[in-house]
Amino acid sequence: MKKYFLLTSAVCCIAVFQFCSKKESAAAILATPTLPSTTFDYVVNYPSFIQNDLILNDNTPINNAITNEGATLGRVLFYDVNLSKNNTISCASCHKQSLSFDDETAFSKGFEGGLTSRNSMAIVNLRFYKSGKMFWDERSETLEKQVLQPIKDHVEMGLTTAELETKIAAQSYYPALFQKAFGSTQIDSIKIAKALAQFCRSIVTYQSKYDIVKQGQTTFTAQEANGEQIFLTAGARTCASCHTPPMFITSSPANGFALQDANDAGINNQNRFKSGSLRNVATKTALFHNGSIANLQTMLTANPRIPDHTVAPQDVQPLITFLNTLTDNSIVTAEKFANPFK
Repeated sequence: MKKYFLLTSAVCCIAVFQFCSKKESAAAILATPTLPSTTFDYVVNYPSFIQNDLILNDNTPINNAITNEGATLGRVLFYDVNLSKNNTISCASCHKQSLSFDDETAFSKGFEGGLTSRNSMAIVNLRFYKSGKMFWDERSETLEKQVLQPIKDHVEMGLTTAELETKIAAQSYYPALFQKAFGSTQIDSIKIAKALAQFCRSIVTYQSKYDIVKQGQTTFTAQEANGEQIFLTAGARTCASCHTPPMFITSSPANGFALQDANDAGINNQNRFKSGSLRNVATKTALFHNGSIANLQTMLTANPRIPDHTVAPQDVQPLITFLNTLTDNSIVTAEKFANPFK
């Protein structure tokens, strides 16, 4: 009987071991990115009216132009949970493709469940912010410097630079990707930052109804056209002052042009914040630096007023209708921007 018990126990242990091994193997397979045999095209010729704006406002540094291979590496890094201390958080955790690379909550969760101190900014059309300064308070001079800050933040992802480099170098799929992107298998934080910045800069909206209209391929409805005129002309300081077409962004946020916040004074403590692109804004929730404004309707009808963000009651619906034409749904479904670990 004792022998039978020992034999049964041994069989069970083997079965459990095999089951666990299979689970571990499956996990290992899931942790490896799946990439196409032909690299996605991240170097895009945009419609002429957008291309002309890019020439004037592009913040891409001369030593980090977008390449298909660099942006591909950046895509893998963007979705890789190995960039966090306990392998639970990636850049995409707070910048979700399905939400136009925004987050649905006012404050995002970090690797240990702590909350960020500001709302996650949507990372679309970043390369059109001419000054190149990043974060709500513009404390980072370039996108290349910005992309490493959440990784090193003690709430968000929790790694040191050395830990980041060691973890990335330990993943079997990275040497070949770094070789293709930079001509070397050597992995360091400078290359990591460059690749992430290339991927982020490649996320550009240019296939909305607004874009089709501006190319002469369709027309606005009467209400959309009315909303555009309100956007361009209403008020002493128009919407277009800080959200300049065609990308609806400018890198010169006006003094006081923000949601007042007793706990956060923004850029140089001047009660102003970076102005993000309004493209895809109609799909977003938790607006402004503290995420306290639920949606466009709330923003335009707020009481007390948000400086220069409230319009006459009769103008609210036409303006929202126009802003809906800025929605480009292609970026939320495009595989080249999607999670390669799925």
